[in-house]
Amino acid sequence: MPEKPLFKLIIFLINKITHFQIINGERIPPQGGVMMTTNHISRLDVPFLIAVPQRMDKVAIVAKKYQKKPFFRWVLEKIGDIVWMDRETTDFSALREVLNWLRKGRVVGIAPEGTRSHEGVGMLEGKQGAAMLAAKASVPILPIGIVGTERVYNEWMKFRRPTVTIRVGYPYHLPDFDRENRQAWLAQNTDEIMCRIAMLLPPEYRGFYANHPRLQELLAEAAEIPE
Repeated sequence: MPEKPLFKLIIFLINKITHFQIINGERIPPQGGVMMTTNHISRLDVPFLIAVPQRMDKVAIVAKKYQKKPFFRWVLEKIGDIVWMDRETTDFSALREVLNWLRKGRVVGIAPEGTRSHEGVGMLEGKQGAAMLAAKASVPILPIGIVGTERVYNEWMKFRRPTVTIRVGYPYHLPDFDRENRQAWLAQNTDEIMCRIAMLLPPEYRGFYANHPRLQELLAEAAEIPE
């Protein structure tokens, strides 16, 4: 795919004005459709996720309200492909667009929380759209934990170079969709998606999922795997 005009410039600037570190970037599948699921703590999450260099064919899902912010919209559209989604309704048009990108072999980034918490950095309860999309597209899910974007503006105001860390988990697949028990399947697998993100985050970022039994299982399993 052709490189977006500002992609290299954004990567250069991000590495100059922040301490940007990517942990376990080699886990990102080198090709094929992938659903990249992440926590959401700042509107700067999207530029940093797009700047992860292992795959340049990323598509970001961004709330439609940000189309009204000309500079932010311009920057995003110059560094990656964007799906503008109406968070206030079930945006079927945007969902179809996401499915098309995944089936074309692209990496699509989605924050299942749907919005940012305005009371700290703790995760909110995930919405079920990501699980449904993964089931329909039959692509691997790649969990991502992002830390530090919420501090970037304040650190810059103090002339400090903030640290932003992206931690990449192992790709995985959800079990086959159970049409007869649709709601139970969606609830269970939304929790799976969210807990696999939460395990990549410091405890204070886990929010709604901090004490979830599935998260505790995943953390115990990870502790048994040698580094």
